[in-house]
Amino acid sequence: MSFANPLYFLLLLLVIPYIIWYIVMHRRIDPVMQVSSVEAFRYKHHTWKEYLVHGPFLLRIICFVAAVCALARPQSTDEWSEKNIEGIDIMLCMDVSTSMLAEDLKPNRIEAAKEVAVEFINGRPNDNIGLTIFAGESYTQCPMTTDHAVLLNLLDKMECDMAETGLISDGTAIGMGIANSVSRLKDSKAKSKVVIMLTDGSNNRGEISPFTAADIAKKYNVRVYTIGVGTNGTARYPMKVGGYTQYFNMPVEIDTKTLKTIARTTDGVFYRATNNESLHEVYKEIDKLEKTKMLVNKYNTHSEEFFVYLLIAVLALLAELFLRSTVLNKLP
Repeated sequence: MSFANPLYFLLLLLVIPYIIWYIVMHRRIDPVMQVSSVEAFRYKHHTWKEYLVHGPFLLRIICFVAAVCALARPQSTDEWSEKNIEGIDIMLCMDVSTSMLAEDLKPNRIEAAKEVAVEFINGRPNDNIGLTIFAGESYTQCPMTTDHAVLLNLLDKMECDMAETGLISDGTAIGMGIANSVSRLKDSKAKSKVVIMLTDGSNNRGEISPFTAADIAKKYNVRVYTIGVGTNGTARYPMKVGGYTQYFNMPVEIDTKTLKTIARTTDGVFYRATNNESLHEVYKEIDKLEKTKMLVNKYNTHSEEFFVYLLIAVLALLAELFLRSTVLNKLP
């Protein structure tokens, strides 16, 4: 049940002052007679007319409430819809090596990457999305899921201090990151399978080379979009020295040739992001290229149900008039 004009229900607030007015006026107009004792009326039987004294008042309220409900236009809805969604399975492959702490992007590369990844995930509610992280090694931070709240929580916890704490070795194992991501996608039944790999360096670790990983991705029909993030030239990089943090200008070394080869081998695209704005544009471009296809068939029928409430209002009004003019009729 739905109502086409629900604002009419605000008129029901008028019932409250009407009830208060009735109680006050009823006490004022009732005849009063003072007697020394009411003992003689203790066993007096009440007649049915005495119980009907407040009947017209109750009927007026029922009439008003039913009339307001009729004005609100109650409708019964018979709704049927069918939604066919062709989802896309996506693995985000993020570099978490210590070089991602460089501050050529604001506040640094890793935080900028997380920010645009959050926007990308929020814009694709129907897709299975997972997260793989890599430095000198690689592992899955979050398997593919449509529960994006869990994914966003794990993405938020992604930091570059894993190498310092011993959770993962430092370095850049691009091949391992891609291979790990592909292993999550290879058994997928989705028509589109995508890896979005972001790094700021060149491959220097790992047991699987980037080119071998690209061949594996191609075998399983997985497209790899590669993103090289970092400014050109040098970048401001924080380093702890003697318990203090000092900043050094470190050269930016991104193996664009390898990233282009990976993208070309897998029918993907290579992107270069040198600042926050260009990184946002990269993810927007990927979002346009990998759109979810959706077909929705929807059928609605609405039936007006106000007649029932209108009938109740009319019957209550007629009953009130009948009582007032017959059994509760008052002589002047």
